[in-house]
Amino acid sequence: MGGAVSAGEDNDELIDNLKEAQYIRTELVEQAFRAIDRADYYLDDFKDNAYKDLAWKHGNFHLSAPCIYSEVMEALDLQPGLSFLNLGSGTGYLSSMVGLILGPFGVNHGVELHSDVIEYAKQKLDFFIRTSDSFDKFEFCEPSFVTGNCLEISPDSTQYDRVYCGAGVQKEHEDYMKSLLKVGGILVMPLEEKLTKITRTGPVAWETKKILAVSFAPLIQPIHADSGKSRLVHLHLETGFLC
Repeated sequence: MGGAVSAGEDNDELIDNLKEAQYIRTELVEQAFRAIDRADYYLDDFKDNAYKDLAWKHGNFHLSAPCIYSEVMEALDLQPGLSFLNLGSGTGYLSSMVGLILGPFGVNHGVELHSDVIEYAKQKLDFFIRTSDSFDKFEFCEPSFVTGNCLEISPDSTQYDRVYCGAGVQKEHEDYMKSLLKVGGILVMPLEEKLTKITRTGPVAWETKKILAVSFAPLIQPIHADSGKSRLVHLHLETGFLC
């Protein structure tokens, strides 16, 4: 998925192209995209493709196309101090951009199935904090990542102001995804091949908007141990992760 805008020579030129094509429409989102170099989240052998509007996948590592992340960031309508949950948090690229907007009083959690991807995300986060010139220009809500299946979040976990799922969701899991959201919150996910924005307007009231057609790998179903019990992921705003 991708190819909607021209490739850039560097990160800033890529962002210029996304703005010109109206994928990036607000100043907060533009600032976050410019502050984090997309190439930093690629493996070295693949950095030549970092500024193309294309998805990238190598083993368990994956980045969506820039045009998709732009639509996601805009649809989330992020504001300082909100709580954010990233399901399938991957390399941490999106979570780090979100953290630049949430600021010091926000909450920034990610759930990722693959432990090697979690380690990679932590390395990239550390590199950003240590080396980026832009880090000092923002009050950063540092993301926290936990290994687990995003379909196994404990029912007693907290609800969030903003939720994004980075894998294809089928209709059977729509209500589960909605249950993670506070009243007034926004959920963005690929639902039945459409990037979809769902706003929780009341305890049992929802507004749904289809943004654009997308193609995402589907959510991986949980694999239960011999005991038949799943390994629940416990998420709490006050204390962070309890696994």
